Amino acid sequence: MRVEPTVPGQALAAIRAPILAAGAESVDAPILQPLGLLLDLAGEQMRARLFVVQSEGGAESCLRPDFTVAIARQHLERGAAAGRYAYEGVAFRAAIGETTPEEFLQIGLERFEVTQADIVGSDAETVALAWRCAVAGGRSDLTLWLGDVGLFAAFIDGMNLPEALAGRLKRAAGRPRLMQAELARAGSDAAPAPGGQLTGMLSQLAPAQAAELLEEVWSLAGIEPVGGRGPAEIAQRLVRRAQAAEAPSLTPAQADSIRRFLAVSEEPASAFALARAAAEPAGASFRQAMEAWESRLRALEALGVPTDRLRFATALGHAFDYYDGLTFEIRSEALGADRALAVGGRYDGLMARLGDAGQTRAIGCMVRPWRAFAGGEA
Repeated sequence: MRVEPTVPGQALAAIRAPILAAGAESVDAPILQPLGLLLDLAGEQMRARLFVVQSEGGAESCLRPDFTVAIARQHLERGAAAGRYAYEGVAFRAAIGETTPEEFLQIGLERFEVTQADIVGSDAETVALAWRCAVAGGRSDLTLWLGDVGLFAAFIDGMNLPEALAGRLKRAAGRPRLMQAELARAGSDAAPAPGGQLTGMLSQLAPAQAAELLEEVWSLAGIEPVGGRGPAEIAQRLVRRAQAAEAPSLTPAQADSIRRFLAVSEEPASAFALARAAAEPAGASFRQAMEAWESRLRALEALGVPTDRLRFATALGHAFDYYDGLTFEIRSEALGADRALAVGGRYDGLMARLGDAGQTRAIGCMVRPWRAFAGGEA
């Protein structure tokens, strides 16, 4: 396994200092994480990036690829309404290429608040915190890229698409290959349901009955399922995929509108003007989202983030697709767009998916010290 070099102590302390000053509780997370849960949250395409571990007869686990999900679960287990948690430790992701490290250090903060929280203020504070950590590494060529998965969702809502199609597009947000496949289908007929007759039968049954039928099919076919996913979960995933595939496709005009929106990548003032033009006629939720962004920019400026380093991209997303609001990346010109040195975003919906019943708000940021360090990765 390729391991990232160690950051000199003085530089690491400087990068770490803003998070230590944020008044967060220091926590850790188990290195082994449940594979099935992470794949459900991040998508099956993440499997190739994970180091999978399985004991004989046990459920599949993986080496932690990130800290966010693990710390969110810990927060919910505590039963606290709010909390701030700082972490520092290694993460593991299988990499493509011979020089990319697969074990690397992360420093970050996860912030959980009650429903009445000042979302715009929390967003700005978290982004500004990541910026302070990044610039402490000594690089002078940094740019802060901003995006918003929720803005795309509001844009889609304003198009008045069929519910299944709108949901499919929202799930593809931040995942370029899925989005391109969806746009390429424009004007075509609905695809046949994956799984054929079996999926059709499962969709007509209650979840418990669908699971029983799937188990019976496995038995007749002599199939022994592996991993930690049960028949009920697999049956429901098949049904959801079939329902999504059978939804109508976009019209060519609708696809062109989405392409124009997702192509926006400019300094904020120009980007906002282009996004508004692509969304005309805009719905109320889109207009409110744009107003919130104007407030975020003012808050970022007040917190010391230089406005001439800001860019806004409507298609900005991360490898983990549980983000549903603000997203951001801090990039170095020397490292390029594919090696961001800090990332983060809002993931309110993840909390409900993990079992939260209290509508907890959540946002976090992560810094890669070796990339932030001016003498590090080039």
